[in-house]
Amino acid sequence: MDDTSPPVIPVGYDAFRMWERWPYQRIGMRTYMRSTYDRAGGNEMADASHFLYQLADDRNVTLDIEGKGVLSFARFNHWHGSPWHFEIDGVDNVVQETSTPDPLHPQPNSIFLPEQAFAKPLAYTWSDTKGADLSWIQMGFQKSLRLSYERTFYGTGYYIVQQFLDGVPLSQPVTSWSTGSVPPKDVLDLIARAGSDIAPPPGTDGTTEDSGTIDLAPEQTLMVWNHAGKAMIRLIEFSLPEKYAAAFSDVRLTMRWDDRPQPSVDSPIALFFGAGILYNRQHKDYLVKSFPMVVRYEKKRIHLSCYFPMPFFRRAQIWLSGGASRPITDVSWKIRYQPFTGLPSQVGYFHATYKDHDEVPRRRGKGNDLVLLNTQVDEGGGDWSGHFVGTSIVFSDNGVLSTLEGDPRFFFDDSQTPQAQGTGTEEWSGGGDYWGGETMTLPFAGHPTGARSRREAVSQTDKIESAYRFLLADLMPFGRNALIQLEHGGENDSAEHYQTLAYWYGLPAPSLLKSDELDIGDLESEASHRYVSPDASEPYELISRYEWGPDTRWGIEQFPATPDKGRTTSTWSEFDLQINSANIGVMLRRKLDYAFPNQRAEVYVRDADNAEAAWQFAGIWYLAGSNTCVFSNGGVHSVSDFATKREIGATEHIVQTSNRRFRDDEFLVPSALTRGRAVIRVRIVFTPVERPLYPGYPLAKLAWSEMNYTAFSFVVPRFQVPD
Repeated sequence: MDDTSPPVIPVGYDAFRMWERWPYQRIGMRTYMRSTYDRAGGNEMADASHFLYQLADDRNVTLDIEGKGVLSFARFNHWHGSPWHFEIDGVDNVVQETSTPDPLHPQPNSIFLPEQAFAKPLAYTWSDTKGADLSWIQMGFQKSLRLSYERTFYGTGYYIVQQFLDGVPLSQPVTSWSTGSVPPKDVLDLIARAGSDIAPPPGTDGTTEDSGTIDLAPEQTLMVWNHAGKAMIRLIEFSLPEKYAAAFSDVRLTMRWDDRPQPSVDSPIALFFGAGILYNRQHKDYLVKSFPMVVRYEKKRIHLSCYFPMPFFRRAQIWLSGGASRPITDVSWKIRYQPFTGLPSQVGYFHATYKDHDEVPRRRGKGNDLVLLNTQVDEGGGDWSGHFVGTSIVFSDNGVLSTLEGDPRFFFDDSQTPQAQGTGTEEWSGGGDYWGGETMTLPFAGHPTGARSRREAVSQTDKIESAYRFLLADLMPFGRNALIQLEHGGENDSAEHYQTLAYWYGLPAPSLLKSDELDIGDLESEASHRYVSPDASEPYELISRYEWGPDTRWGIEQFPATPDKGRTTSTWSEFDLQINSANIGVMLRRKLDYAFPNQRAEVYVRDADNAEAAWQFAGIWYLAGSNTCVFSNGGVHSVSDFATKREIGATEHIVQTSNRRFRDDEFLVPSALTRGRAVIRVRIVFTPVERPLYPGYPLAKLAWSEMNYTAFSFVVPRFQVPD
């Protein structure tokens, strides 16, 4: 493969099988995380039970997508909402768990049903996770996916969906999932090896292992490894006497690739390996037993292992810097690496971006989300192409769990709408109801450290609460930039001291080039793009907001409303967009007025310079829901209601309309319709979805909203390792 071809994208279970390709670019893949979040930006009923629409009292829809893709992860709070209906390509697949028939008396050791379709370690229920039902079962769909809940009490959830540009190379075709599908045994066996040595052993496929032992004095920096040449690291491991656990927690780990000006890893070592501190309060064999990171205790020694593949082309350097407390002796290290033949433009460097948010709790002002990563600023800034692969977080150093109400909000490639919007920090990290204060560790999510409460903590160290979340099949690509944010408490009202680490792969060159922009309502822009629509409304001004959290806090406006113009159409519109002729496909982004529900259209493309050319079908552009949702929590509207109205309350039809009408949405144009062209003409044919918010509710006005169209061209990054 040459450096002008995009790498093969591992799809579905192949993402696990081909985990050594973790660093490879996913050009032409997009990831979206949808959830039941409070549309008003608050934390109503802990972000539960906000539905796009209701087809019936037992069909409360939380996710509705058209096109081809894979549901790579789903998370529910306990059994709440079960039975769940996964309608895939028009076929209804009913999934539940064994606590569903009698939710007032949940079953110990509960499991998903059908059991054969949801095998561990790719699916867990609340009895393992301490509060959540989690599924990494890969659910492919070719035309459509719709997820609905039968019951609405505490119906909270978030779901990660991958969609792919037609024409980019996939490791296997996307096929439709059903409850008769069984997870592949080789994948189950691989993930079950989490906690063991999963890297290629020395001597196989040219794999080499270097090792040694060092003593580390306070505030001393030692270079552990300095390797010249081209290779891929497959294992980094440290081992030390357990008596140095507290001191080693403060040691700093630094990594630099190819003599870049800034290190790509510069982190407290405990947080890097998935734990906030190396304090094993319950004397477990494993503090962290995840797939890429392991913290294991054996024979009075601590073993820390990292299996993230890390490619480099000229040089790799790894340092340890001692803390201020005491000398640490007898630290063994091991680096395992193998020959690497990949091209610089095909992969990304491994990064772990550390932030200490000590000053944030005292800041009261605009936009109080914690910023875990901003690639436009961090590590030299500029354009980056790569993918986000996880977090390790200390969310309290004082045994406080209520701060976990903070929602993840992730923005990629200039989008003003978060492509990933979650329901809480412990949900993001695989738990529910704060894990009941208990610790747990799973292959891709965990709460490894921290007492159940401040009262139960035996020391200040025991109050350090941490969580991790790793992404593999559900990783999140970006082609220009990534902004990873986490709400600080339920409404950015927490005073807890966070430390965060964002794991990502990336190289300093874009794979998504902004090619053109059409401002609807701007007559000059419309004319230059030959915009036409036979029934377009007159341009109208809308003053509104995006979905960014609470409007005000402490009497201070956090996100002021801003104006913009747009039109609506009920038939079709056409326009020209310039694209990069070297593209391997195009992404269109539309800014819209989300007050109009269930906006659906057929998209066609032809050569802009040939009016006689036939229109070619590009796909369905569909955005379910609107800024009006239906809230139903089974009659539970306050904490006191939990005692009397539980689990099986009747479905409600509470209509809620937020003041956030601006939204960005994306559509992928197949490479066959764009490759080699410098300008395309796009035709949007509105196909209304006449469906009320719930049966009997008046049908809302339907229209296709257009405020702005932006064209982005997918390309292979132009990146060479500097001499």
